[in-house]
Amino acid sequence: MYRYNPDDLALIRERAAQFRAQVARWRSGALRDEEFRPLRLQNGLYVQRHAPMLRVAVPYGMISAVQLRKLADISRRYDKGFGHFTTRHNLQLNWIRIEDAPDILDELTEVEMHSIQTSGNCIRNITTDPFAGIAPDEGMDPRPLAEILRQWSAMHPEFSFLPRKIKIAISGSAGDRVLSWYHDIALRLDGEDEEGATFTVIVGGGLGRTPLRGQIIEQGLPWRHLLSYLEAIVRVFNLHGRRDNPYKARLKILVQRLGLAEFSRQTRDEWAHLKGGPATLTKAEYQRVAAHFSPPAYRSPTAQSAARLTTRKTAHPDFARWLERAVHPHKIPGYAAVILSLKAPGQAPGDITAAQMESVAALADDFSFGEARIAHEQNLVLADVEQGRLFELWQAARKDALATPNTGLLTDMICCPGGDFCDLANARSVAIARAIQTRFADLDTLFDLGEISLNISGCVNACGHHHVGNIGILGVDRQSEEFYQITLGGSQGSAAHIGKVIGPAVPAARVVDVVARILAVYRRERRPDETFLRTFDRIGSAPFKPCLRAADAETRAETAARN
Repeated sequence: MYRYNPDDLALIRERAAQFRAQVARWRSGALRDEEFRPLRLQNGLYVQRHAPMLRVAVPYGMISAVQLRKLADISRRYDKGFGHFTTRHNLQLNWIRIEDAPDILDELTEVEMHSIQTSGNCIRNITTDPFAGIAPDEGMDPRPLAEILRQWSAMHPEFSFLPRKIKIAISGSAGDRVLSWYHDIALRLDGEDEEGATFTVIVGGGLGRTPLRGQIIEQGLPWRHLLSYLEAIVRVFNLHGRRDNPYKARLKILVQRLGLAEFSRQTRDEWAHLKGGPATLTKAEYQRVAAHFSPPAYRSPTAQSAARLTTRKTAHPDFARWLERAVHPHKIPGYAAVILSLKAPGQAPGDITAAQMESVAALADDFSFGEARIAHEQNLVLADVEQGRLFELWQAARKDALATPNTGLLTDMICCPGGDFCDLANARSVAIARAIQTRFADLDTLFDLGEISLNISGCVNACGHHHVGNIGILGVDRQSEEFYQITLGGSQGSAAHIGKVIGPAVPAARVVDVVARILAVYRRERRPDETFLRTFDRIGSAPFKPCLRAADAETRAETAARN
């Protein structure tokens, strides 16, 4: 894991001191609210529906046990004893006071953390694969380049006031676990040349109000030129991106407006001035950063460990279920990656209590070399667990509700905070998630349904990634009442695509019944070993539409009866 050097520490400490002075000026009246707003946003501080929210950066999802303990302590003293992990590897504290923010930032610097560029029109937190460095299908560990991208983009003087935010993902694996096609910019390893690794560059993707799949703008880009090429892309965006309309200001809109060919031409023209310049990466700099991500001291597996694991699977069916859903392959024999679920029944998806943070820290220290990862599905990952200790880990994780065996199943939902916190939301998300958890709490039912992704967003900004859920739920406002639009058939991965709206929006009270009806159609129509997505792709949306029409008719009948 990357450790800050004196320059890194000086930067975040100076930024924290600067923000302390800005808060003091705001409290004294020397800064008006409208003047203070861009300053606090640069430091990840929002004013939400009920209280200020601070978004803490967890670059490329790597977090240490020490950092988790500090976040637990901060959440207890300055918040309500919990935080919320987002789809971009950040942790949100939803109940802080603005006056306390400078103290929190100072404490974060003690463990090499900050909130810089977690908000505002800038390059946001760089994301990558939660299994980076250990995935069997990986051709190159992307974490050193993700860290280099973090350092390049942090407080970049030319890109601090972009037309809108830029989200970047990088992957070194054959499988797409970073939602490449729906980022402003995505980098995917595609091979190597005489200089080393080369990347495909995808540009212009995004969800939100106008969901668009990204397009390939460059292939075979040598790793040495990543920074200069990205700088060229962002310069073109900075030059042409709209600043008069925030709804039309994203990079994806510019790519659509200019067309990929013209956007590519302008990028290459800009790159001609940058290629081979100071932004060209050197092998020495790469090796300096990569040294922080060297493999830990793995131990060789024993035959006794494998035999013991088989025996315990047979003796403990609950353990066997957890192994099936929570344990992922590792490139080192005798090791596994383990997902710690933040989707226990009754738990708001992505929420984590201070006690759970401390529990994960202890598990990371004991089982995974003191480190954990954050997945964009809002779960945590221990990347380096000895297979011979999986039973021990399972027993320990269960004590703090971190071992729910629902990864990849219906109740493993991506869910934004919604109307309970966010002042942009049209409807609540967490309440719907909990209602679905309650209706489908039975594990036999979940395992019978098989792999299904259900994502929930409280508004069109799509922070819950509803567009790419097999079942997507979007909160909409209908005459000040909470209604929900249902989409089906969305997916992540290499063939990621947007789901289809299948009928009229339904009120909150009918959402769970609609989901149950949709699943009943799936059960009736599916073939042996067929997932929900494959069934939908085969039969289309027509068999599912009556589920929405029936709910709409029931709602209209009730409304008529009341009137």
